[in-house]
Amino acid sequence: MEDLSNYRKSYEKSELVETGIPEDPITLFKKWFHETEDSGGTDEVNAMTVSTIGLDGFPKSRVVLLKQYTYEGFIFYTNYNSEKGRAISKNPHVCLSFFWAAAERQVIIKGIAEKTTENISDGYFDSRPAGSKLGAIVSHQSEVIASREVLEHDLKQLEHDFEGKEIPRPEHWGGFLIRPVSIEFWQGRANRLHDRIRYEIQEDFSWKTERLAP
Repeated sequence: MEDLSNYRKSYEKSELVETGIPEDPITLFKKWFHETEDSGGTDEVNAMTVSTIGLDGFPKSRVVLLKQYTYEGFIFYTNYNSEKGRAISKNPHVCLSFFWAAAERQVIIKGIAEKTTENISDGYFDSRPAGSKLGAIVSHQSEVIASREVLEHDLKQLEHDFEGKEIPRPEHWGGFLIRPVSIEFWQGRANRLHDRIRYEIQEDFSWKTERLAP
């Protein structure tokens, strides 16, 4: 057994109090996002963990990249036939979480996933480098493959086939918009008495805020 009980850190960089917080959580998310980005020390500040309930009944989490966010919700892109894509199709209740260690902050978002419109998926796909576009076509994401050589062979064939041509977005690839029903902001504090503020959507689409015990 490896004992990790002596791994300890004191959180003392900031605080989260009710005074002055915005009425909606997206405004606070934007503030925290840019503060984390501007302070440095965090690679890929848009990296987030997406948790789904799989077809086998088990929860599964993986890190993906947030690509857009609006007052409607949070958008990422994936293969709809992948494990997470099929899980979301069956059960659209998902959780997103951000952990910004350098800022001693977490954001946890519960929401309902839906596919983005085709024009939004097309627009993002068109902005990707050619290699990423071809990768989306060549990879049958989450399926068992014989070897890496199979992928590399198929990619070379696609590079030849699409040389000098426009690369269309495959129908099985696109975005998911996560419409939040609750967003929790966690700020590390000393003595493990962390600040936790939760926003929950109401029937009139306003947000209710509550402080949670650490």
